[in-house]
Amino acid sequence: MTTIEESGESITAQGIQELDAEIERLEGAGREEIAQRLRVARDLGDLKENAEYHIAKEDQAHLETSISRLRQRKINAVVVDVDTSSGDTFSFGKTAEITDSHGKRHAWTLVGSTEANLSEGRLSAESPVGQALRNQPVGSEIAVTTPKGDRMFKIEKLI
Repeated sequence: MTTIEESGESITAQGIQELDAEIERLEGAGREEIAQRLRVARDLGDLKENAEYHIAKEDQAHLETSISRLRQRKINAVVVDVDTSSGDTFSFGKTAEITDSHGKRHAWTLVGSTEANLSEGRLSAESPVGQALRNQPVGSEIAVTTPKGDRMFKIEKLI
């Protein structure tokens, strides 16, 4: 089993699948859409003064940069297995119901920094809150200093 402390970018198995899907989408449909835009722009005439052509070429460069970055992320990715033996501990890849100091409940999955998205319930294991909650047992109340001040979090249950 891979642990979160190993070198490379920690990522869940789902995160690597999403990364593969995004690379496939950009290399397929993304490139095809740019190619189509370039064909249409070329048909408009003189390329020196063709704004649509130049915008499409710029978008093509951005697309290729995005693909390159995603491929590099995949090379550096270390898929971390979910530790099912940790029982009632909020560890990497697990989802827990958390109550904050304002009484608000959250369902968060502890993930790598590049797949984190709080609006989708994915908390970075490298964030201050993620670091404080990681490997804590259900029922733990943890104080965390955040940019918005000190907050308390309680791990209610694993989901």
